[in-house]
Amino acid sequence: MSAGNSTSSNGDSYDDLHQSYGRCLHNGGFIERFYAIFLDSHPEVKVAFAGTDFDRQRRLLRRTLSNSIMYAAGSEIVKREVDKMAEIHSRRGHAPVQPHLYDHWLNSLIKAVGEFDPQFDAQLENRWREAMGCIIGHFSSQY
Repeated sequence: MSAGNSTSSNGDSYDDLHQSYGRCLHNGGFIERFYAIFLDSHPEVKVAFAGTDFDRQRRLLRRTLSNSIMYAAGSEIVKREVDKMAEIHSRRGHAPVQPHLYDHWLNSLIKAVGEFDPQFDAQLENRWREAMGCIIGHFSSQY
């Protein structure tokens, strides 16, 4: 794939997810709601985020979600940043995330999207799970 290519090998650009994410962000509060759900999803999550600067964390997640959709679409543009985040969340990184916690992350994200995207349905949920599965698979393999 060329550096400018923004579609996956199957030609999927995930435009529907970019639009869904935009709808989620439109009225504000989405990222905050995601973290409220995520922090309550598993006791290890609260421990992992103890002492976190949530203003910074919310900004990072905003970018990470956009990059994750682009990564799932096969974009080479975000590969370096995704690899850097995978390293940060690996057992060698400064913010390690055990792979079993990604299920809680994904389920929390899906719940928040369901609350904030008025067009959310089962098909869109499957699309989110498919795309985020790419980034979760990558992060887990680098753990």
